[in-house]
Amino acid sequence: MSVSSPVNPRAQYAGWVAPLCWSAVALEGFDLVVLGVVLPSLLKESSWGLNPNSASLISVVGLIGVMVGALAIGTISDIIGRRKTVLLTVISFSVFTLLCAFAPNPQIFALLRFLAGLGLGGVLPTAIALVNEYARIGRGGRATTSLMTGYHVGAVLTALIGILVIESFGWRSMFVVGALPALVLVPLLWRYLPESTAFLQAKQAGINPAEVARAERPAKNSGRSVALLFKHGLARSTIAFWVTSFMGLLLVYGLNTWLPQIMRAAGYELGAALGLLLVLNVGAVLGLLFAGRVADRIGNRRSTIVWFATAAVFLALLSIKIPGVGIYLAVLLTGIFVFSAQVLVYAYVARVYPASVRGASLGAASGIGRLGAITGPLITGVLLTAGIAYPWGFYLFAAVAAIGAVAVSLVNRNPAPDEELPVTETDADRLGETRGRAVR
Repeated sequence: MSVSSPVNPRAQYAGWVAPLCWSAVALEGFDLVVLGVVLPSLLKESSWGLNPNSASLISVVGLIGVMVGALAIGTISDIIGRRKTVLLTVISFSVFTLLCAFAPNPQIFALLRFLAGLGLGGVLPTAIALVNEYARIGRGGRATTSLMTGYHVGAVLTALIGILVIESFGWRSMFVVGALPALVLVPLLWRYLPESTAFLQAKQAGINPAEVARAERPAKNSGRSVALLFKHGLARSTIAFWVTSFMGLLLVYGLNTWLPQIMRAAGYELGAALGLLLVLNVGAVLGLLFAGRVADRIGNRRSTIVWFATAAVFLALLSIKIPGVGIYLAVLLTGIFVFSAQVLVYAYVARVYPASVRGASLGAASGIGRLGAITGPLITGVLLTAGIAYPWGFYLFAAVAAIGAVAVSLVNRNPAPDEELPVTETDADRLGETRGRAVR
């Protein structure tokens, strides 16, 4: 779209949506992984008195903030629009990330991580919605995958910057560095990020966008939608996907939070341990770039099973202290399979469930997965406190990936077709009349 329209005066900036949202997600990746980078230094902060268990609680508090933010962001964006929501979330998590650099004790630090998490939780879903709206027809899936590489590029930069600055300037410098890019990104978002055209059209037609959104995802029938996930031959698939999603995000957050400290326990220097976290997330970017193409060739079911099973093999391999560049290669391959496995789960969910419950199925899988994201750092912290994280942490991760592979293999091969599921009456039905009048 080259010129602005009466509905969307910023429509000429449509080409800015993907790079700006990608940059916001990259900052999210930096902030979500920075705790794993600084944890080895935090554990040495004598005045704070942290051990792996208490440090895990700080991680969990931050992730709870992310969960709350993700749950609340839909309502917020319905009221103020997606453009303002992206701006609000980026400003919010950047400010609280900067304040983390000045935290006087672990309690204040944990509170600031929670508050930063509220903004972090809202970035990705809002960015995905905007990118999909402005993507070319038929390119929504590719646009989403490309956007998600931003998270892992941010994680790579976090590890790289940690290698360069922590030993010279201390762990607090990481939070200053993480907040600085917002000084450039926020003005660019303000100037060039367009609003959702659908949101503006609803406002112009005199329809409350929040009411539109509530009608399109009706609260009255949300419980019924979830109940349908256990009917018409879908129960086995639902349980299988929930188990797989739990395991997948347990791996992602467990590794990104604790890999450097596990490698320190294995005898690696801090620089090498952070380098392995960097390599892990480079592998994640590579995995995201070609996992979807593999799934298109061999199918969602087969590719997801292969991804989890292969991840289990490489995670078990990390329990062996491999000399030289071999450990970096093993970690790279682990990253390729571990991180994109969860993306394949979501793609598989979208294929198995009929359109009438697809939104509910994805939301439920993601919600259960977030419980795994909280569990991963906690379990690993317990192993570190017990002094057995190396090698037993990798055995645990390998077992988790293997359970994921087995669980996804139990998904029903013959799901119920869409026409077998009843369509419930909702406020969205009445919305159709309102929209029709607005169009006429």
